Amino acid sequence: MKAYRAGIREELEARLSRLGYELVQLDWAGSSARPIIRLRVEREALDRPVSLDDCATVSRGIEAWLDGDARVPERYVLEVSSPGLERPLTRSRDFRRFRGRKIAVTGTETLHGRSSRLEGELLGLGEQDGGTGSIRLRLNGGDEVEVPRSRVSAARLVHDWKVS
Repeated sequence: MKAYRAGIREELEARLSRLGYELVQLDWAGSSARPIIRLRVEREALDRPVSLDDCATVSRGIEAWLDGDARVPERYVLEVSSPGLERPLTRSRDFRRFRGRKIAVTGTETLHGRSSRLEGELLGLGEQDGGTGSIRLRLNGGDEVEVPRSRVSAARLVHDWKVS
């Protein structure tokens, strides 16, 4: 099942690129008879946030392909949205782009003997493996830690919701 999804992901990324967008996150939900395909996209140019019109453009731009692809069940649901204020960080370039911002990292287990969720300033990616093997954080208490990406189930920006 994952093999066909990988093939769909690659084709989806190519089609989004032709439309001027990049895939931030792809989630599959629902059942195998009626899957829900959730896309979070951003503009390749990064010149402005993704709008409702952008989401409609993406949806219209890939629906015909999904309808005709034999790997996708006839009764699917497509949801297209922006990454949002508390956007997921899924690609190495996301961790480089948002360096200095506050993020939350959720682990598959306890991280650094503290909790399965750590929050702090993103310092970047670790130096090993070309910068893809770990996430460097300065925790709220000031400690600097490096979390292996293999132990991270999710990472996202944390928006400061304080009212001025």
